Amino acid sequence: MVDHPLAILALSFLGMWLAAWLGGAHLGRLLKLQELVREDFGLILAAALTLLGLIIGFSFSMATSRYDQRKNLEEAEANAIGTEYLRAELLPAAQAAKVRAQLKAYADERVLFYVSREPSQVEEINARTAKLQAELWSSVRAAAAARTDPVMALVVSGMNDVLNSQGYTQAAWWNRIPFAAWLLMAAIAVCCNVLVGYRARDVKEEAVVLPVLPLVVSVSFFLIADIDSPRAGLIHVYPQNLASLVAALK
Repeated sequence: MVDHPLAILALSFLGMWLAAWLGGAHLGRLLKLQELVREDFGLILAAALTLLGLIIGFSFSMATSRYDQRKNLEEAEANAIGTEYLRAELLPAAQAAKVRAQLKAYADERVLFYVSREPSQVEEINARTAKLQAELWSSVRAAAAARTDPVMALVVSGMNDVLNSQGYTQAAWWNRIPFAAWLLMAAIAVCCNVLVGYRARDVKEEAVVLPVLPLVVSVSFFLIADIDSPRAGLIHVYPQNLASLVAALK
């Protein structure tokens, strides 16, 4: 569900609006809110809304930090590939040409990893990436076996950075907002809307006002889900550095 921000927007709005309507139409009939306690009830409602705002802000901060991490790792991955492409000149001519061709193909696959949206395409890209990684490491390992010196160690170290950067990127894409945090936000949001509906003097007269809080909160949920989802939604990490690197290598 969290990979479908539009579904979260629709379902959260309907759920919270229904909670507000039930709070005013049914709970308000069963337990009449007396005028003497209405002011104290307003303090409770304000505290609940403040807590909801804090939870939403905390979740938004988590989502943006993960988004920034994915952007930074994309830059680091492009730098690692570009650096190893230059270090390949230190290899013998035949091996250097082979490694550089493999790095070009590998950079193309990394760009596709960022821009692809279909899970089936991503699986194929990951399979091709793993195959290219094995070929790259095999090429460098063969050269290192024939020649052991500080220069070759530099080439091997650069290739190790290339392989590690892909693993760091994949780990960052798997690092999402915990499901328990979503449940907590949803529970507090529903409770707040029930309280808002319960505090309403007349549900029919305030029918225009009651959907405002569900709309605002559901839009916040949508934005958090959109930023936190690497492939779905509207906000994505475009591989600008990798695309520039691919254009430079060609």
